[in-house]
Amino acid sequence: MKVMVVGSGGREYAIGRALHKDPAVEKIWFAPGNGATPQMGENVDISDYEALADYVEKEGIDLTIVGPEAPLVGGIVDVFKARGLKIFGPSKEAAQLEGSKIFMKNFLARHDIPTARYIETESIEEAFRFIDSLPEPIVVKADGLCAGKGVIIAKTRDEAKKAASEMLSGKAFGEAGTKIVVEEFLDGYELSVFAVCDGKEYVILPAAQDHKRLLDHDEGPNTGGMGAYAPTPLIDETLYGKIEERIIKPTVDGMAEEGMPFEGVLFAGLMIVGGEPYTLEFNVRFGDPECEVLMPLLKTPASELFDKAASGRLKELEVAFLDKYAVGVVMASKNYPYKSSEPAEIVVDKIVHTELAEKAHIDFAGVSLIDGKLMATGGRVLVCVGLGDSIREARDNAYMLCGQVHFAGKQCRSDIAYQALAAENG
Repeated sequence: MKVMVVGSGGREYAIGRALHKDPAVEKIWFAPGNGATPQMGENVDISDYEALADYVEKEGIDLTIVGPEAPLVGGIVDVFKARGLKIFGPSKEAAQLEGSKIFMKNFLARHDIPTARYIETESIEEAFRFIDSLPEPIVVKADGLCAGKGVIIAKTRDEAKKAASEMLSGKAFGEAGTKIVVEEFLDGYELSVFAVCDGKEYVILPAAQDHKRLLDHDEGPNTGGMGAYAPTPLIDETLYGKIEERIIKPTVDGMAEEGMPFEGVLFAGLMIVGGEPYTLEFNVRFGDPECEVLMPLLKTPASELFDKAASGRLKELEVAFLDKYAVGVVMASKNYPYKSSEPAEIVVDKIVHTELAEKAHIDFAGVSLIDGKLMATGGRVLVCVGLGDSIREARDNAYMLCGQVHFAGKQCRSDIAYQALAAENG
């Protein structure tokens, strides 16, 4: 099988790595890929969807897997499908679950899927009235895509009003914020639950937990994610059952009923309050860095999972996962997330112990190949992923590998998976 992966980050590297280990995969292309993806396949610098479809036809590529949200919301799947090309991901219409917070919240309301009380509005007066009716803190969200930065958790009503004003004026997020959602704050703990869907059927993956804040103890600014682990002990069979019956199944069924069957990855960002799941948001692709900890846990060949999902044949597949844990620690550049950093050469010590080489690996993200050297050129540079029979072992392996990776200004958190370890210790 010949496969193309669209995207350039750690998520796409992790998908490529799973495919690279799959004996059924003959060759992998990355569009555009990053400085490390040529170790596994060929980079293709084509961003126009029609031109990319031409290339896929010319090379006889059997399956295209789309990593990031922007091309999905932009309609890449529709372009490929119109030409009879097999592609994994939702249509432009179905991708509105992530592309528009208002579409998503209204969909939840139509299908009685648990979520926070909210209003959608373009009116500053209406936003202020609703803010005044809510207890503090208060959540304000821009409607459109903001690269994961369009959600403000305001500690006070005044702060919420300021955020709403800046969004609605276009000052904060431009066009993406000229319609907003204001909602009540749910106090609990967050979970990321992913389902691979084929339009009718779905497979729920092990629940993961992300660490959004830059610094230890969940302090500092929000980021795209500084680490993740899976599976989390903060979920049991009862909670999995509630999530499936109340959130995943009605979403997949509801999208099909409304004439936009959901194919691809449904990523439910959940808040668990008193043992009950509520939907904070949907994304229509794997999270990053959650993807980096889920891919190595997949026992079923990756090509089979993606191919069957893209063909409406998930029913034929028994999806299995390793009975292990994975912890991923993001290493970021010096000035992340405030501004870009000077390129810095990445040096990885040779892993002397074969045992560690089998239990830990690097997924590269913001890297470029410059004069034959791998350089840190992005914000989140790479993810050190450790596997183990316990969360502690996986965490230790990930941090052992972190100690062998060097570049100027590198930063990472030292407490990834602390929630799970606290739960483990009772």
